[in-house]
Amino acid sequence: MNRPTSSSAPRAAPTSREAIGPGRWGAHPVLSVLLAAVWLLLQESLAPAHILAAAVLGLVVPRLVHGFLGPATRLHKPVVALRFVFIVLWDIVVSNFIVARIVLSPSSDPRPAWVRVPLKLQQPGAITLLATIITTTPGTVSCIVDDERHEILVHALDCADPQALAEQIKQRYEQPLMEIFG
Repeated sequence: MNRPTSSSAPRAAPTSREAIGPGRWGAHPVLSVLLAAVWLLLQESLAPAHILAAAVLGLVVPRLVHGFLGPATRLHKPVVALRFVFIVLWDIVVSNFIVARIVLSPSSDPRPAWVRVPLKLQQPGAITLLATIITTTPGTVSCIVDDERHEILVHALDCADPQALAEQIKQRYEQPLMEIFG
């Protein structure tokens, strides 16, 4: 009696989850698009060779580092994400002028402060993004992400009211991130 071997047994088509699971091509589409876009921005060109290189980087790099990335993060509200990008860019520009004024003005008297920002965010990727946004905005640095206390310790160059700064970070950055990442 011939028994079917595993090689002769019909194989079911992979589900969409299996086709784009961890370690598969296209498992991190947002990262792929960002890598390709950054490559094109750095090249300052839309020449076919640069577009091809961007596509290859966007596909290969996430595939190579998939073990370090964990599961892909899904954006639940892309329109909110786009608006959020402009808010962060605006805050970075405004903060640059404020820090320049503080640094260049001989009469400035900055009041540095340590600010504890309690977190409602649960997703590690969203928390990392929040810490990155805080650090990227001139005048503030996220120093510690405390998983036990579920807060971020932020150092501010000039802060008269630490509680107000914590609330501003929560409303301006954490709330949109909670909407975006669900």
